[in-house]
Parts: sequence; structure tokens; C-alpha cells
Amino acid sequence: MPLLTIENLEVFYGDFQAVHGVSLTLEEGQTVAIIGANGAGKSTLLNAVSGLHTQKRGRVMFDGQDVTRLRADLIARAGMTMVPEGRRLFGSLSVEENLEIGATAGRRGPWSVKAIYDLFPRLGELSHMLAGSLSGGQQQMVAIGRALMTNPRVLLCDEISLGLAPAIIADIYRCFDAIRGSGVSIVVIEQNVRQACIAAQYAYCMLEGRISLEGRTAELSMDAITAAYFGTREKQ
Repeated sequence: MPLLTIENLEVFYGDFQAVHGVSLTLEEGQTVAIIGANGAGKSTLLNAVSGLHTQKRGRVMFDGQDVTRLRADLIARAGMTMVPEGRRLFGSLSVEENLEIGATAGRRGPWSVKAIYDLFPRLGELSHMLAGSLSGGQQQMVAIGRALMTNPRVLLCDEISLGLAPAIIADIYRCFDAIRGSGVSIVVIEQNVRQACIAAQYAYCMLEGRISLEGRTAELSMDAITAAYFGTREKQ
């Protein structure tokens, strides 16, 4: 049984339908990428799965439990945590205080403040700095660390490379192996197709709120991905 199953999910903003019948699965120990252009419905999908967006139809099954209608805080306590787009840190709190907020979920596991500093050594050096004073890349590390402090089974990452320098993006994605090694499965939203294909074993491409392509990243051609991404015909 997959760890996470999304079945025919439809998401609405009032009368406007943003996501149309999306289905996907995430297995234990897997990284799945959701790719697509701005406005494709990727973030809306994750917000619905995590409980942040409630106007939806369909079903979300997590670890054998129907969590479709659960509040976001209860989903996080069950073991599925979001790294939100824009980081949403508490800028007036220190790095360490932001990390400790994640621990309030009350879940046991391998992730502690020390483990986060081992994963991101730079944060250990900045532990008493205000989160709002950090660079974008450092803030993203804090956001990932805070989510890991909940000791999740599934980590939902929304546009974690947005606005960051390529070297910083590479540093962050290099940590995925260690995160998966701790027993965490990952769903990552990513506009950078090549980065997504490197990080994930399986990818779903979204276009106008629908899945336009899916498959193992090692087997998807760039022509097929480009056609699905932009809604053009694949080259013959």
C-alpha cells in the first residue's frame, strides 16, 4: 500500500476550479516531483493535501487513514508536514527558536536540533541569529529544518529552490539522500525540470490543474516533458 494516495482530487476557489481530478501516489522511501509552470495548480494541490486549503472533493489517504477533511495541524501531527513556498519563518525569532517550533508536534523520531545542525552545519553557526536577518538560502534551510523537527513520514516541499542561487539549490538538494535515509518520503514541487528529474524517482507534470504526464524520471524524455509542461505537441 502506498504511504500517500491522492484520488481524483478537485480543488476550488469559490466557483473557480483550480485542480481537476488529480490522482497520484507516494511510496515509502520515494521522492516524487510535481513539475509545471506558474499557475498549473501545483501549490494549490499541496495546500489541499496538507489541509491548508479546505474547498475540495476527492480523497487523500495517508498511511491508511483518510485525512481529506482533517485540519492542517492534525495532519502535521499524523506525520505529514509542509515546507511552504516563501518559507514563512518567524523573522523575530532566532534560528533555534524557529526549529524548536517544529518539535511542538510532539512526534518522536531521529530529527532533533543537533541533527538539523549536522544536516545544515551553517545553521549551527547562526543558531542565535534572527531568522529574518538570514539570506534566502539560509532561511530555506531553517524552513526545511523546522519541518523535519516534526519528525514527519512525508515531507511536502513547495518551490524550495525559488529565488535561490544554483550553488545553494545544489546544497539543499544534496541533503535529500540523508532525509530519505532517516525514513522520510518526499513530495517536491519544482519548476526546474532538470533539478526535479535529478532529485526524484517519479514525476508528475501538471498543466492547467490536470496531470499532463507522469512516469519514472529515468524514462521520461525532455521532449515529452516539454510538451506536457507547455501543452504543445511532442516532437516526432
